This record gives sequence, C-alpha cells and structure tokens, in this order.
Amino acid sequence: MEREQAVLCEAVIEAGQRALHLASAGFETMTKSDSSPVTSADLEVNRMLEKALLDAFPKDGWLSEESPDPQTRLSKPRVWVVDPIDGTRAFMRGRPHFVISVALVELGHVVLGAVYNPSTGELFTAARGNGTRLNGNAVRADAPASPRLSLLVNPYEFERGRFKAIADTVDCRPLGSIAYSLALVASGAVAATITFERENEWDVAAGAILIEEAGGSISDLHSRAFRFNQTVPTFEGTIAASSEARPAIQELLHQLHRPT
Repeated sequence: MEREQAVLCEAVIEAGQRALHLASAGFETMTKSDSSPVTSADLEVNRMLEKALLDAFPKDGWLSEESPDPQTRLSKPRVWVVDPIDGTRAFMRGRPHFVISVALVELGHVVLGAVYNPSTGELFTAARGNGTRLNGNAVRADAPASPRLSLLVNPYEFERGRFKAIADTVDCRPLGSIAYSLALVASGAVAATITFERENEWDVAAGAILIEEAGGSISDLHSRAFRFNQTVPTFEGTIAASSEARPAIQELLHQLHRPT
C-alpha cells in the first residue's frame, strides 16, 4: 500500500494546487440535473485525478461525483472513490473550505484515504492499520464533549433551523464540505459532525477511514456501518464523533428528533 499512498498524495496535492489556481484565474459554472452547481474546475480536477490514479493502477475501478457510472466498478476488487472538489459552493465563493477527497476501497471497505485542503495546506491521510496523519504528524479524534461540544453541520440544514433545538448548549457551526468536516473531527479540531441529508459514497469515503484510524466513530443516522462500492452509492446521513463525544451525540440526536 506504500506505492498507492505515494501516488495518491502526489495526485491530490497536484490537483488541489490546480484547483486553487483556477479559483483565482477563473472558471465556468454550470448546473447539473439535480440542480447542484458544478464548475469547469471540478471537471478538470476530476480528469487529473483519474489519469494519475488509473494510469498507475489500471486494473482498479472508478467512482467519482463528476464521472459517468456504468457500474463496471462493481466487478472490481479495488475502486477509487473520488470527490474532485468537495465544497463546490465554497470554491465558487472563494472560501477556504473546499477539499480534494479520494479513497481506495477494497472489497467494500476503505483501505486508504486522503483529504487535501489546498487553501490551508492541510493534507489528512490514513491507511488501514497505520493511523491518521495531518501533514505527516499522527492525530487522534480526541476533542472533548465538554464544557461545550463543538459540532460541524450542513449549511443548508443549519439555515433551515434543523439544529435550533440544541443551539443554546452546543457550539454548532455550518461548514460546506462533509469531507473537510470529517477530517477536522479526525484531527481533534472539533468533536463531531452530523448531516441528515442523503450522502454519496464520494462525500464520506476518505473521511471515514480518517475517523476510524484516528479512534473516532462514524456511521449513518441509524448507527449502521458504511460499506462502499455499492450499486446505489448513497447513505442515510452521517454521524461522526470523537470517542468521548459519541454518547453526547446520541443524546443530541434524541433532542433533534423530539417534536417541538
């Protein structure tokens, strides 16, 4: 896995630097069939990553937000799961919260992942059994649950009052990239993140191994473990937390589901 990790890190850094250049040099914006935005930078970064990774490992499969999915990947033992720019709206607005997120999945489980924020220079990496690192230094998902739990949430859900019931007791902050939110939990910068909306495999694959290898926990809203490279590559929400914060997050979920 050393070669895979070396190729992956080089690929995400090169792609991230290109995205950062395009953020200032200019890009085109389009609307996808689901009404979400996509930019010419998303597409260029996707092409860069696909070439770098599949040229190096041509037998592997490919699942990306910005590529067609003929599902030939389902017959492959290894698949790269990719979000070329997670946080496209942040990218479009010039905010430093977009990341390149790439994971290698083997037989349904993530074995290698990288999340790179080119604006801050943060490179989060994890390999199965080898822990999580931030710019080469070991990190742990060890943010405390008290005195005031720090929680990253989806901006759309935040703006619509989804977290209003816990606003007085929790430091609740919106962040427009689930992959970056997961990386921040894995590094101990924040205690947890919750999303209620359906997530795609490419949104959470790299972050999942970062969380697990850092000693945290991650699941869907029903506490079910993730399995990747599925026919329908989506999950029902995401809950990720430091080991200390997980019990508090379960209580918060009860509060958020109570009728008001």
